[in-house]
Amino acid sequence: MASPLQRKLKITGPTVVTANRLRDGVVVWLKADGGWSEALAEAAVGTTSDEVLDLLDIAQSDESIAVGPYAARIDLDTDGRPVPGNLRERIRCQGPTIAYGDAAGAH
Repeated sequence: MASPLQRKLKITGPTVVTANRLRDGVVVWLKADGGWSEALAEAAVGTTSDEVLDLLDIAQSDESIAVGPYAARIDLDTDGRPVPGNLRERIRCQGPTIAYGDAAGAH
């Protein structure tokens, strides 16, 4: 039986770690060297629970730069580059779905 303190994470495909940069809130992706990038294409990709837990450990140890890290499922394009795997990550990569200052949303 596993210890109740043991972390569990079910990984079903390529996964990256993402967070928001503390300084300005910009979406960032954890790179293989432990740094952060604004480009998903530079993100370290894990394919097993252990790999992704290791990436999360690195991300969580660096909360002076990026906050709220979590594992995000991605897809790989035909060239093997990471692309968002769901709507949430597409929005985080591409920005809001409406323009800021849009007349319909203005107060």
